[in-house]
Amino acid sequence: MNFPKREYSASRGEDLYRRGVYTFWQRSFLHPSLVTFDAPTREECAVNRTTSNTPLQALVLLNDPIFVEAARVFAANILKHSRTWNEQIDWAFRRATSRPPTSDERRILADLHRTALTQFQRSPADAESLIHTGEFPGDPSLKPVDVAAMTTVARAILNLHETITRN
Repeated sequence: MNFPKREYSASRGEDLYRRGVYTFWQRSFLHPSLVTFDAPTREECAVNRTTSNTPLQALVLLNDPIFVEAARVFAANILKHSRTWNEQIDWAFRRATSRPPTSDERRILADLHRTALTQFQRSPADAESLIHTGEFPGDPSLKPVDVAAMTTVARAILNLHETITRN
């Protein structure tokens, strides 16, 4: 399926943050993320894309370096936006879903943040590793442990079905 043999390599520098429309797309060899999210092959025309929600998609959204970096930058913006937890989570949720979180969502995210913060305080090396995912420069004014804990929350918010499908 890959003739002639081609190698995929991620762009660097300014090219790294181009829109996804520039992703190299061949008729018979789709980018793995496109396959995971049910992009049609270019072998024939497709009027509509199928909509699915699979565990593999959730794993990609949680672990692919592209999405981890996006969550890290989102987390830094959350931390810089306001000082209190409630303001931060309201701002983040409105940005991602266009609505405020429910009390249950707020409680779940607070528990997640507390657990992540404790974990990263015990292992600052894990926090450093997480906040250096991707090439976008981090904000040196923010504590790595705080950014890593909020990145965990941001990853959860960005992985909500509501955030992904906007319905």
